[in-house]
Amino acid sequence: MTKNIDSNKPQTRPRRPGRPAGDKDLRVDILDSAEQVFSEHGYNGSRMRDIASRCNVNQALINYYFQSKQHLFDQVFLRRGKHIGRRREELLDALIADPTAPSVEALVRAYLTPQWDMKYSGEAGAAFVKLQARLHAEPEDHALRLRREVYDRSAKRYIVALCEALPHVSQRTVGLRMAFLIGAYLFMLNDVDRLNDLTDNQLGKVNKLEMLNNLVIFLSSGMTAPDHTPIP
Repeated sequence: MTKNIDSNKPQTRPRRPGRPAGDKDLRVDILDSAEQVFSEHGYNGSRMRDIASRCNVNQALINYYFQSKQHLFDQVFLRRGKHIGRRREELLDALIADPTAPSVEALVRAYLTPQWDMKYSGEAGAAFVKLQARLHAEPEDHALRLRREVYDRSAKRYIVALCEALPHVSQRTVGLRMAFLIGAYLFMLNDVDRLNDLTDNQLGKVNKLEMLNNLVIFLSSGMTAPDHTPIP
């Protein structure tokens, strides 16, 4: 009986649809492309085929890694959002470790700095900031859950630190002013061109440091203002 010459060859399983050829992991490439598309068109306006085209892969490969558009969006947001949250806590830890109690201005600057660093870190960082602004405009429960997961831990720690730095201001008022702070910095991160509309183009270009310094001074002044909250 003639022996089949192929009988000793190792048997390979057929590649599942969408599975990448070879060992290359394309997750980061897909996340980078998705970040750009989501920032330009928002979640509802973005299509998986546009992300696949931008990344030069087929759509089945995106499904292989991320299963769904919603899961892909979540991973895009969590990737850089969690970095911002961690960096805020690192800066806060450094302030707390100093024997000198941190000032309100130092706390505000530490909270804002990771966002400014992200925005000016390059095209990808700027895209994330734009995406972030879109998410903050979304009222859906899912968007709220993402924001809570990424930002709440660090924000609550800063509120505690601000309360300690502002003994004359109630915790309720500090929390309210923290919401004002978040709204103001998000607007300034994403709508700088509007400033020239309001000043008849007299302002010109405002660089990163000038914008940050002025915002820190403005927000710190608001934080330290007298508390007029009525006592129940």
